[in-house]
Amino acid sequence: MDGKEEFLELFRSKIHREGSEALLDYLENKSDFFTAPASARFHGAYAGGLCEHSLNVYHCLVDYLARERVQELYGIEVGEESAAIAALLHDVCKIGCYRAGTRNVKNETTGQWEKVPTFFYEDKLPYGHGEKSVYIISGFMRLTREEAMAIRWHMGFSGQEDARMVGQALEQYPLAFALSVADMEATYFLEGEEHA
Repeated sequence: MDGKEEFLELFRSKIHREGSEALLDYLENKSDFFTAPASARFHGAYAGGLCEHSLNVYHCLVDYLARERVQELYGIEVGEESAAIAALLHDVCKIGCYRAGTRNVKNETTGQWEKVPTFFYEDKLPYGHGEKSVYIISGFMRLTREEAMAIRWHMGFSGQEDARMVGQALEQYPLAFALSVADMEATYFLEGEEHA
């Protein structure tokens, strides 16, 4: 099963909220979600990287939430649908933002300059990162406050936000903390440059 098939299967089996079918139609038929990279030069910087990253975050989040310590000591309980929404859709803000192109890189062996494929980031709807994902999703279906906060703050302390606001959001909304951990795990351990 390829990434797109897995994403579609997970989405259809876990997400049943009103408007979810229209959102899935948009992702599948009216956007580049399944062919877009996850970034221009770092994790998932290849066609299909965005879908793969979303799946990796989903699996990392589900594993985190299943930990005995998370459930018993921290008391974090997140339903399957909320976990799927938060993880699978946290980066829809990246739809339509990457343009394929080339850049010059010096060949380490020959010392000659060579053109290599790359992506350039061009955001036609500069609305922020997490908040843009919330905005796009909300055009199709209603999010719970916990889901919206998780998606909005999924960058955790790695973003450029006021650290006090990030800390307050992660403390008040456990799914936001869990999603930020899953996003970092996927980004740095599963998809880092050495894994590309």
